[in-house]
Amino acid sequence: MLENMNLNLIIQLLINGILFGAMYGVAAIGLSLIFGTMRIMFLAQGSMIILFAYVCYWLFTLFGLDPYLSLFLIVLIGLGLGAGIYQGLFKGAAAREDKNISLLIAVGLMFLVENLMTVFWTADPRTISTGYTSLVFRPMGISIPFNRLMGFIITILATSGVILFLKKTFIGMAVRAAAEDMEAATLLGINPHRVNSVAFAIGTGLAGIAGVELATVYPFDPFFGFIFVLKAMIALAIGGIGSVLGALLGGIILGLLESLSSFYIGGGWSDAVSYGVFLLILMFRPEGLLVRSVKKA
Repeated sequence: MLENMNLNLIIQLLINGILFGAMYGVAAIGLSLIFGTMRIMFLAQGSMIILFAYVCYWLFTLFGLDPYLSLFLIVLIGLGLGAGIYQGLFKGAAAREDKNISLLIAVGLMFLVENLMTVFWTADPRTISTGYTSLVFRPMGISIPFNRLMGFIITILATSGVILFLKKTFIGMAVRAAAEDMEAATLLGINPHRVNSVAFAIGTGLAGIAGVELATVYPFDPFFGFIFVLKAMIALAIGGIGSVLGALLGGIILGLLESLSSFYIGGGWSDAVSYGVFLLILMFRPEGLLVRSVKKA
């Protein structure tokens, strides 16, 4: 009996880590796409995720639109917003060799979005409560919350869609070529601004997906985005920059690390473990832990 209880506990911790890590993964994929073409870490990605969480919240509160139905609208908004952000803020800076300019713009955008959200929605935490919020599946005594399971399924579908887009469409192959070598891709006739705009659009669309997943699972406030983008960066470091599947697996590994460390060491140690792993990877394997085992997509 005791062995069964221990086994169920371990399985429960693993499932919790996988389900939550998938949310890190989808955010990390967006970061990876933007970094691949522009060579900047888009630090405003976390703020964009929280912005879409608020959009999801208000669509549900004001119009009664189910969060998972609003996902389609939010992704479309994210695609358009991402392309607009690139054209309006980053297009000129992208042509410069000094990438610090783009990085500073991203930091400025992050603070701007955070403060605008505080002005419009205050700093009070918000949460979405639906009829299925408390729904939990219990196969073989293992608890699987419906919202987390839906988030995992959506992440898998989104990841599959991005991989198919990059491998099966002309513009997707152009994005991959630009990520490998922008100068060579330009010589082949690929428009760098078009590629950057597409990467930004998809990255922000993925932020919309992560925002919906976050809003349906956890309370959020305007300043939670920075913490979230740090976790996405750790996932990206684990999986290796440039790999869509690696970014997803990196997020899942990070979720597992946090779930296990939180239970066995203590809740206050999960962040310390995450950041410690991040520093170790940067020092000893900056290309990522999964770079050899995961083929670039």
